[in-house]
Amino acid sequence: MPEAAVTAAALTDVRPAPLCTSYAEVTELRSRDPGAVGRALAARRRRPAFLPADGRLMLVAADHPARGALAAQGRPTAMHDRRDMLDRLRAALARPGVDGLLATADVAEDLLLLGALEDKVVVASMNRGGLAGAAFELDDRMTGYDVEGVVSARFDAGKMLNRIDPEDPGTVAMLETTGRTITALARVGVVAMLEPFLSSRRNGRVVNDLTADAVIKSVHITQGLGATSAYTWLKLPVVAEMERVMAATTLPTLLLGGDPVEQPEETYASWRDALGLPAVRGLVVGRTLLYPPDDDVGAAVDTAVSLVHC
Repeated sequence: MPEAAVTAAALTDVRPAPLCTSYAEVTELRSRDPGAVGRALAARRRRPAFLPADGRLMLVAADHPARGALAAQGRPTAMHDRRDMLDRLRAALARPGVDGLLATADVAEDLLLLGALEDKVVVASMNRGGLAGAAFELDDRMTGYDVEGVVSARFDAGKMLNRIDPEDPGTVAMLETTGRTITALARVGVVAMLEPFLSSRRNGRVVNDLTADAVIKSVHITQGLGATSAYTWLKLPVVAEMERVMAATTLPTLLLGGDPVEQPEETYASWRDALGLPAVRGLVVGRTLLYPPDDDVGAAVDTAVSLVHC
């Protein structure tokens, strides 16, 4: 390769310096110059394409705290400390093969100011209103990003949680809002990522039905939302009979990690099997990788990456 080309390539690979190098600096910048967030979003170096060359994505999820879901791997207070969570996210995002982040604005912008989102895919979490354990938990309102916020941030997708309770009249409002949002995102060429469940209340708790038949039904309901499905992706749990589940759709699908109770080896084996199915394009995993039993975030992330980008 000519020397000029080598120099140009080297310059292209240089990452811009982060605006902040400590959490104290993040707070100081937020207090003195809130406009810095918008400028950093405008200057952030984006990936040239949503999908990498192999057509598969490995994303780290961090939108659970906004719903008040702060437990992980049996630890009720796992995500209480924001700095600890950000340390784990930065470690995960720095691992080779991690393509990006799914998060609410507060988390995404902290990581942005710390320089962790350069060249990353970013999926904006939109409806976080159904707080965990609340009487209104199934009221999944848009309390996070809206369409304008996703577009102005120059992010790659907007993610919506779609819990469908046939006995809850409020479900139809969520479906209507989701349909309008899918249409609006598609009109500006932005991916809508849908996370559907058939849900119900049992003894005062919201429970997702993770049988294959229930997941299949939820897939059919949500993939029919909106005026176009051209930019619609699914985010589905790994359940028994995944081959039958994935036969229900032709939409690109990412697998969610959840907060499993089985041993990590069993979880990884279930991901490996599901990743081999048509339409599956990768993983979106949060607590399983950020709070592994041995707290070795790097090793957990590397294992997940090896399953996705094999």
